[in-house]
Amino acid sequence: MAIIIDENTKCIVQGLTGKQGSFHTKQMKEYGTKIVSGVTPGKKGEKVEGIPVFNTIKEALEHEKAEISVMFVPPKFAKDAAFEALENDLHLVIITEHIPVHDAMEIMALAKKKNKIVIGPNCPGIISPGKSKLGIMPNHIFKEGKIGVISRSGTLTYEIVNELTNSGFGQSTVIGIGGDPIIGLDFIEGLKKFEKDDDTKAVILIGEIGGNMEEKTAEFLKDYPKPVIAYIAGRTAPKGKTMGHAGAIIQGNAGTAEQKIKAFEKSGIKVAELPSEIIKMLKDAKFS
Repeated sequence: MAIIIDENTKCIVQGLTGKQGSFHTKQMKEYGTKIVSGVTPGKKGEKVEGIPVFNTIKEALEHEKAEISVMFVPPKFAKDAAFEALENDLHLVIITEHIPVHDAMEIMALAKKKNKIVIGPNCPGIISPGKSKLGIMPNHIFKEGKIGVISRSGTLTYEIVNELTNSGFGQSTVIGIGGDPIIGLDFIEGLKKFEKDDDTKAVILIGEIGGNMEEKTAEFLKDYPKPVIAYIAGRTAPKGKTMGHAGAIIQGNAGTAEQKIKAFEKSGIKVAELPSEIIKMLKDAKFS
């Protein structure tokens, strides 16, 4: 049983006719994702990869029902597109980066009100290997298995998943939650889903400097029933310097790699110094 998406999940692509939307839709479709329609205002009647395009989500849902939308929409149109998806009762994966913080706050407030899952923004998406993929993750590095992965960093997700696959550790679901200051699904929400998932036997958290998400997560993990291994990017980052992600900035003592590592270790969570160490820690962890 995959979490959030599986081989039966029907999906809509917002921004299907754009360069990114059409390129990644081809990859998603090849992976087996059930994409039933696309939405780009003014492009109704077109087809991309054999997928019909509509002007609105409402029209797309009249054509065929869906549960979730993945967004490849420019930042200035992202809030309206997200609202349209949420108001039509769809969960949402937002790939778009550079969404204004205020817009992101409004999107998350509406998602909470509608009780809908939002993954992102500025994220690589979600994949349940062998079943379905929504986003921009490279298809070939994933392998079906028992390890759940939740990550703030896209690039590190790929590096660590590649190590897992090459070492014989397949993945149940991999979620890239994004590196912006305001995001939807976070580590704790992801961990709650993995806890209930019988297919997930252990979880890897890929955190980074900035904010206090990892510290809050460490507190939550004190009584977590499955093995968890953490990795924190940005150990050598100087204070006050943004490292790649808008959310990855250290202010004073808050948000440093050192603090995050201490918090995890205090909760009994092992923290790998290098991505390659994760494999050794997984082999040492007792799970079946």
